[in-house]
Amino acid sequence: MTDLLLIEDDQETADLMVRLLSNDGYTCEIRPSGESGLEFLRKHTARLVLLDIMLPGLDGFSVCNEIHRNFNIPLIIVSACDGKEDKLTGLGLGADDYVEKPFDMDILRARIGALYRRHYSDAPIGNRLIAGELDLDFDERSASLAGEPLVLNQMEFALLSYLVKHRGRALRKETLLNDVWGDCFSDPSTLTVHIKRLRNKIEKDSANPSHIVTVWGVGYKYIE
Repeated sequence: MTDLLLIEDDQETADLMVRLLSNDGYTCEIRPSGESGLEFLRKHTARLVLLDIMLPGLDGFSVCNEIHRNFNIPLIIVSACDGKEDKLTGLGLGADDYVEKPFDMDILRARIGALYRRHYSDAPIGNRLIAGELDLDFDERSASLAGEPLVLNQMEFALLSYLVKHRGRALRKETLLNDVWGDCFSDPSTLTVHIKRLRNKIEKDSANPSHIVTVWGVGYKYIE
């Protein structure tokens, strides 16, 4: 499951948004056209859509209408079309919010956070990520479970954060070693040991984990 689907044809703008929003704990996907954005939604799940209006091929208003009719997903239009009629059209087609370009990134992040929290209980808050009873604070690099502090070393925190950010996705061992340790050729036993430590700290029954589960032949997946 992806937190944010960006339907945006300006690669520089999309890359900037993804870089900053990823730091807030969101997982993101970019699609450069309305058609490719709708195709993504037919095959995958996104929790919120950021949609440009001036797109190649199918325009953003048509995409907004299709998403509103066929998918129960909150949507924010982010567009340089700043006229009153454009805003009324977008909101009338089902958009939950409308942000004008050029935008202040802090304002956009606040709009996303507010809309996300209205729809989901595990929304990132500031530079924190709350998933059920688990609370990760990226500024303090601290974690708690059901209000009780978790004692995690640096790599345990990094691994748990990565798993939670990509919750619901089966992550290959090589991917985890590469993205968390920075070396896909590291000894796989390193990952195994850290998974075992995390299970001992967050699972009610570490022998039968319900959150950090093994996907046989692939790697691991975090489930809320």
